[in-house]
Amino acid sequence: MLPRADKSGLDTNESTRDNAKWGCWHIVNSPYSGRMAIDTSGVDVEEDARDAPSEMRKLDVHGVAAQFKLTIVVPVFNEERTIETVLAALVLQPVPGEVEIVVVDDGSTDRTPEIICDVPHVRIRHELNRGKGAAILTAIERATGTHLLVFDADSEYDPNDISSLVVPIATGRAEVVYGARVRGGRTNFPSLFYAVGNRVMTEFANVLYGSAISDLHTCLKLLPLPLLREMKLKERGFGLDTEISAEMLRLGFRPYEVPASYVGRTREEGKKIRLRDAFRCVMVLLKVRTRGRTRYGARDRSLAPPVSLAPWCPERRRAEWFLERRRL
Repeated sequence: MLPRADKSGLDTNESTRDNAKWGCWHIVNSPYSGRMAIDTSGVDVEEDARDAPSEMRKLDVHGVAAQFKLTIVVPVFNEERTIETVLAALVLQPVPGEVEIVVVDDGSTDRTPEIICDVPHVRIRHELNRGKGAAILTAIERATGTHLLVFDADSEYDPNDISSLVVPIATGRAEVVYGARVRGGRTNFPSLFYAVGNRVMTEFANVLYGSAISDLHTCLKLLPLPLLREMKLKERGFGLDTEISAEMLRLGFRPYEVPASYVGRTREEGKKIRLRDAFRCVMVLLKVRTRGRTRYGARDRSLAPPVSLAPWCPERRRAEWFLERRRL
């Protein structure tokens, strides 16, 4: 089992919570997902992360680089077979800086809720299943990091790839980083349908937005939190994954891509995406494109402000060496 969270420093502001409880969960309201529950068994939860003066906003005002803090969002729905293994691996990742794990249980009906009660970070529960997109939107609202990464709980992706996503951000080489799934490079695509579908959707997006990305629907998207909150995100289901990429391209940003390991699941193993989701993705790409498009050179760079690493991080020393080499 995962280590139990410390119970000190709880946020006990009951003015925005109902008195109803579900196990170790408190029921609250969310503008994205209606009623949901937040576990307060060992975490300090902001009631409205967007209203609180985060490090990122202070640093935007004063022009000082924020210290890197990663928010890892794990949306879950009936993932009792894999969730404990995934969360244990995430907790042990050598990320250069503070890490906040936000687990959003989207109305699971199996043992998932009791398993994630042992996570020493933020836990949120939706009373009803509202879709993966709604779970991610709830987490974006409450995240406090400088950057955010969504990580699925189904074990298709390798947590060890997370550190390789951070390095380009730390060295100033990138504003957005994608972990791209490349055939023949530590990947296993069990279905021709899913592999071809992703390829077709990716090329369609490249034509619409004048981009040249190689994996539109990768789960491993490391984005600055201010950029995510600038996006007009409306999707509540799997379409949000497409909408995030489309909005990023529309706002003029382009992802720096690094290879990512991937072992896909079959329907028998719990794969939830269906053909109707592909049609929805096409509609999302077209809808977002009608909002206009910003050229890459004219993008708002303030949405991806620079960050610094903690002095003790070996990644910081590597980044400083890299920057020194560039000056030479």
